[in-house]
Amino acid sequence: MKKYQKLLINIGIAVVIYVLVMLAIQFGWVGRQLLSMIVPVCTNVMMAVSLCLIVGFLGELTLGHAAFMSVGAYSGALVSMNLPLPGWLSLAVGLVVGGVVAALAGVIIGVPVLRLRGDYLAIVTLGFGEIIKSVFNTLGITGGASGLSGIPLMTSYRNFTLVFILTLIVVVVVSNLVKSRQGRAICAIRDNYIAAEAAGIKVSKYKVMAFVISAFFAGVAGVVYAHNISILKPGNFDYNTSIEILVMVVLGGMGSIRGSIIAAVILTLLPELLRGVADYRMLVYSIVLIVMMLFNNSKFKEKLMARRQAAKVSKEA
Repeated sequence: MKKYQKLLINIGIAVVIYVLVMLAIQFGWVGRQLLSMIVPVCTNVMMAVSLCLIVGFLGELTLGHAAFMSVGAYSGALVSMNLPLPGWLSLAVGLVVGGVVAALAGVIIGVPVLRLRGDYLAIVTLGFGEIIKSVFNTLGITGGASGLSGIPLMTSYRNFTLVFILTLIVVVVVSNLVKSRQGRAICAIRDNYIAAEAAGIKVSKYKVMAFVISAFFAGVAGVVYAHNISILKPGNFDYNTSIEILVMVVLGGMGSIRGSIIAAVILTLLPELLRGVADYRMLVYSIVLIVMMLFNNSKFKEKLMARRQAAKVSKEA
C-alpha cells in the first residue's frame, strides 16, 4: 500500500511540474530565454540520473560521460538528417540509434576496464572522452571541427511533452532498476567489492550492465540535445561537460536520484537566472555550489535524515 502511495505522490509531482511548464509556455509567464532552458534542464536531468547509476549506485568514478552523450548526439542526428522518413519518425529512429550506439560505446569502455577502480578508471574514462572528441574533430561525416549543422529542430520547448516523457522514462527506469534484484547487486558491489564477489555476485556482468544502461540514456539525452540546438561541435562534449554532470550528481547526494534531479535543475537554471548580474555571476554560482556541498555534509542534513527515518519506522510500527 505504501509503495503505491509513494508512486502516486511521484506521479502527482510529475503531473504538477508538467502542467506548470505547459501553462508557462502557453501564457508566456516567463521570458523567452528561460523558456529556451526547458530542454537543457531535461537533458541535464537525464544525464545526471544516468551518471548516478555508475557513480552513485555502482560506486565508480567516471569522467567521460559526455563522450556517450556525443556518440548518441552525432549518430542520432546523422540518422534523422539522412533517413527519408517523416520528421517525428526520423526522430524516433534517431533516438533508438543514438541510444544503441552509445550503449555499444559503453560496452567498448566497460569490458576492458572491468578490473579498474577509483582513480585509474577515472583517468581511463577521461582519456576515452578525449579520444571520442578527437575522432569527431577529424571525421568528415561529422563536419569536423566546424561542426555538424542542419539538424532538424524537433526538441525545442514547443515540443516539451515529448522531451518530458523521455526524461520521465529515464528516471522511472533507473529508479526501478535500483530497486530490483540487479540494482541490489550493483549496490552490493559499491558497498563491498570483495564481499559481493565472494557472495557469488557476477561483478563483471553488473559493472558492464551499469555502464551500458547509463551510456544508453546518455546517448538518448545527446539526441535530444542535438535536435534542440540544431548544430553539433566536438567542443560541446569535452571533459568540462563531464565534470559539470558529475558535480550535479555529487551535489545531489551520491546514490540519490531525487537529489541528482534537483541539482541538475538548479545548476542548469542558475547561470541563466544570474545573467542580470553578469559581473558577479560566477561568484554567486560558486557560492551556491559551496553552500550545497556544505549542506550535503552537514549535521543538519544528518538530523533531517534521521528524523525522516524515525518517522518511517514509527509508521511501519
